[in-house]
Amino acid sequence: MAEEKPRRKVTINQLRRKAREGEQIVQMAIYDYRSAVIADRLGIDILCVSDTGGMILFGHKSTVTVTFDEVMMMSKAIDRGSNYGLRMVDMPYWSFHVSPEQAVENAGRFVHEANAEVMKCEGNQYHARNIEAINRAGIPVQGHIGITPMRMPQLGGFFAQGKTADRAAELVDDAWAMVDAGCFSLMCEVTTQEVNEYLAQVLPVPVISLGAGLGAHGVHIITSDLMHLYEEHTPRHSKVYTDLIPIMEDVFTRYRDEVKAQIYPGPEHTVFMSDEEALKFAKKMKWDAKLEQLDAKASKKGKKKTAKKTSLPAKKKAKKSGAKKTAKKVSKKAR
Repeated sequence: MAEEKPRRKVTINQLRRKAREGEQIVQMAIYDYRSAVIADRLGIDILCVSDTGGMILFGHKSTVTVTFDEVMMMSKAIDRGSNYGLRMVDMPYWSFHVSPEQAVENAGRFVHEANAEVMKCEGNQYHARNIEAINRAGIPVQGHIGITPMRMPQLGGFFAQGKTADRAAELVDDAWAMVDAGCFSLMCEVTTQEVNEYLAQVLPVPVISLGAGLGAHGVHIITSDLMHLYEEHTPRHSKVYTDLIPIMEDVFTRYRDEVKAQIYPGPEHTVFMSDEEALKFAKKMKWDAKLEQLDAKASKKGKKKTAKKTSLPAKKKAKKSGAKKTAKKVSKKAR
């Protein structure tokens, strides 16, 4: 039996090799420690600290209000929970938009403070200058085109991009601008499959599909969508593999009911003092209710002991009386 090859840290070179050889790249939006541990254990290639986590974990209505500090906190959790996957940070709103200097400063903070390895920046050709500055500073970036939630008012709503030839051509221009800015990869979010397929065939970097169909070098998904944890909206492109909400509701309901009925916690979930120590403690605290309870418990035990004591001597008495009768018979015979 062939020995398993030891796992290796995922690198950009490995991703390029996978793209060349036709092996799909698996990318997931991960934003909590436990999910990072599981995803990393199962061999997910790219663990992307998505700003969507701010909606799932903290209740933001959109990614626009998710703060830099919140993304930083999630990024640190993913660093603690992963060893092999490429750690990517989805740079939050207004963290790279103002200037090249701002973009480099904030990307550098994610690397320095959260041990991030690569960034993801959403936008179009007009954001390329700032994204290029991050790449030139030595921090790799995955470009993100198509549906870009930070530009939702400008896009006019959450709907698929590239349905017309003209709009598809604009997306191609955006993609090339990202590549020219030095991006090591490109993600197409909810573009038509035609745009996604074309870019995967012509760009010199791996292309990742998020709701853009097949034909790319890999796929990205929001973790919570896989399990329907964001009830407010399930995108059409997301597949619910397991609905955890009914399971959670069942568990929460049973817990609530057992607490109300004083079933949980039971003796098996509880630590008790020995009777001797409990008695000392109750006397020290002048805890009358506990003293009465201990006294009643001791009395109950005492009755059991008394019953045992009275039954044992009764047998011994019977034996002794029998011995006396035998002794009398022997003495009579002797006479």
